[in-house]
Amino acid sequence: MRRVSETKEHARALAYVGVMVAVLAPLLLWASPGCSASREEGIVGKEVQYTHNEATMKGYLAYNASSDAKRPGILVVHEWWGHNEYARQRARQLAEVGYIALAVDMYGEGKQANHPEDAGKFASQVMSNMEAMKGRMLAAKQYLMSAALCDSTKIAAIGYCFGGGVVLHAARMGMDLDGVVSFHGSLGTASPAQSGTVVAKVLVLNGADDPFVTKEQIEMFKQEMDGAGVDYTFINYPGAVHAFTNPGADSLGARFNLPLAYNKSADEASWEEMMSFLRKIFQ
Repeated sequence: MRRVSETKEHARALAYVGVMVAVLAPLLLWASPGCSASREEGIVGKEVQYTHNEATMKGYLAYNASSDAKRPGILVVHEWWGHNEYARQRARQLAEVGYIALAVDMYGEGKQANHPEDAGKFASQVMSNMEAMKGRMLAAKQYLMSAALCDSTKIAAIGYCFGGGVVLHAARMGMDLDGVVSFHGSLGTASPAQSGTVVAKVLVLNGADDPFVTKEQIEMFKQEMDGAGVDYTFINYPGAVHAFTNPGADSLGARFNLPLAYNKSADEASWEEMMSFLRKIFQ
């Protein structure tokens, strides 16, 4: 790896390179007003570890230390690239608005992918064993609930892309959460929700032009939710495609020839939808 320069010019250049390699450095979230870096006094972000079945999970806990008041906890599930700076930045954003957030590690050992082939393999390994997936979510939840500042009676989960699919599956499997939010996540499942099983309220924020989520899949998802009696909201953002919340999506799409693109208006609108949703479920 290149030696990091102390000059501002070199720092900016390295930040750009970080976007191009996708997961080895921060994804320039500072470029978006809705995704600003945490600069608020009192915000703490720290690397943490927890375990599941002898596997070490490397997460990131963010909170505002200027108050000792208990606050709701949010699990943040990463994209298929793995637990990276993007997930951490979202956790810090949640800390800035009064929550305590844990960016979870679904792959173990903080494992990350630097190519879609590896990302696909890592994601498939998790999704091929749904009980293990739920176990890793439960381990993350338990860790978050044990944090001194967390109100353990108020817990939600949000996820991006792969992570969106994970939180929807957690809801389907009856995980005790107040709510789940999926940002441009996968909708399909081999184990549809059953009536009386889902306790979490569900919010799905989808790109209307996402080629990975078809109209048929959307219709099937809605039928599944309706049939199971789930309290859910589904919102499509016109013109938005996959990964529309990630400012690094354009570079990722170009690098790997994938239909990914950042959409500033959809990013900001979906974040506000989530904020409204969280206020309602925690009131």
